[in-house]
Amino acid sequence: MSYQGYGGAPYGQPPQQGYGQQYPPPGQQYPPPGQQYPPQQGQYPPQQGQYPPQQGGYQQPPPGQYPPQHGGYQQPPPQQPPYGGYQQPPPQQYGAPPPQQYGQPPAQQYGAPPPQQYGAPPAQYGAPTGPPTPASVGYGPPQIIQWDPSQDAQALRKAMKGFGTDERTLISVLANKDPLQIEALRTAFDRSFKRSLVADIKSETSSWLELALVQLARGPLLADVHNLHDALAGFGTKELVLNDVLLGRSNADIMAIKSAYYRTFHDKLESVVRGDLSMKTERHFIMVLDAKRAEDSAPVIPQQVDDDVMQIYKATEGKMGTDEILVCSIFSKRNDNQLRAISHTYRQKFNKDLEKVIKSEFSGHMEDALLFQLRNATDKYMNAAKALEDAMSGMGTKDYLLVTRVIRYHWDRTTLANVKGAYQQRYGRSLASRISGETSGDYRKTLLAAIGEPW
Repeated sequence: MSYQGYGGAPYGQPPQQGYGQQYPPPGQQYPPPGQQYPPQQGQYPPQQGQYPPQQGGYQQPPPGQYPPQHGGYQQPPPQQPPYGGYQQPPPQQYGAPPPQQYGQPPAQQYGAPPPQQYGAPPAQYGAPTGPPTPASVGYGPPQIIQWDPSQDAQALRKAMKGFGTDERTLISVLANKDPLQIEALRTAFDRSFKRSLVADIKSETSSWLELALVQLARGPLLADVHNLHDALAGFGTKELVLNDVLLGRSNADIMAIKSAYYRTFHDKLESVVRGDLSMKTERHFIMVLDAKRAEDSAPVIPQQVDDDVMQIYKATEGKMGTDEILVCSIFSKRNDNQLRAISHTYRQKFNKDLEKVIKSEFSGHMEDALLFQLRNATDKYMNAAKALEDAMSGMGTKDYLLVTRVIRYHWDRTTLANVKGAYQQRYGRSLASRISGETSGDYRKTLLAAIGEPW
């Protein structure tokens, strides 16, 4: 399925063709003439046709202070537009390593993975690799930022002190912060008043408003950690929450989540997963938690793509029964560019969509997880838009999923703008109008504020 603007090029311009790096060396033709791998994921601007600014309205710190987070914020231009005044992000070429960002050390060259590691290309491929994918903003080490949270901390305390609660102030203060600001704000509140911001919010609010405000106050990393703990605790497992939090993540993010989980709950996430999931689904998620996925800078190697396609075919349609673990391993150890090429090549070779193969050969949580990995690689913005709609469609609103998904996309404004655009394109209405029809009161206001819409 194709979408308007699905090509990685700015909206309204022809899509880019080809990869950022060409393999094999010039002079060899691959894929065969007339065949091309799919372009990178589409860009879905909001109705205004513009994109959000780079997150973090910070100025460069003085010498001697920590630089912005590794792979995090770039120094913004003067008079950066406010939240909602979008700018178009620079396009990335398919398969090319991400551009170097402020505070990121010079690129280091690594050798190919050891031969015994599953998923490593054969030595004859000579696959060059680039630097590791940086952690998402809010998942790296603590940073010193040029922003004073004391005024907002005072406003939050005043809104919850004494009789009654000023919900409007809570929403306006918490819903417009980026990950580094919310971390600084929560720390300042806890230290200044010798109280817990999260605990105070829980005592002053209730229901889905409470959940939304707590998700905002915790920031992306701690929200992920607590969501995982809630999903794995008690009777049954909220499988969709595990998919949302863990699948399609960079190795750096997975390592940050595991570390924060241990600090918070004094238990290894892998051990909890082993005790809660069963059999092959457990092995699938342990592969994900191993954090051995190809980095984003790893190139798409046509020979490796062909090998993966044939292995998937032989493990599914080409045999009696299904080798689930082999398919899970390929899906969990390839980056998005490689999975996109695998999906495209499978269709070319066998005239069948890989998604249909997954649906026919798998079931239950493993089917859902593999489809999430495939769709996230093929078009992560449309996958997110569908996840939001799934939380609102059918009988009743799945409020827990709606809240956690809206707040998760809220932390990256470029991603948020593309998700809103993808939702508009697929469902013919704005995400804001859909949320407004499914929620009410301060709960509705919080979600609208989190997606940068009037409330």
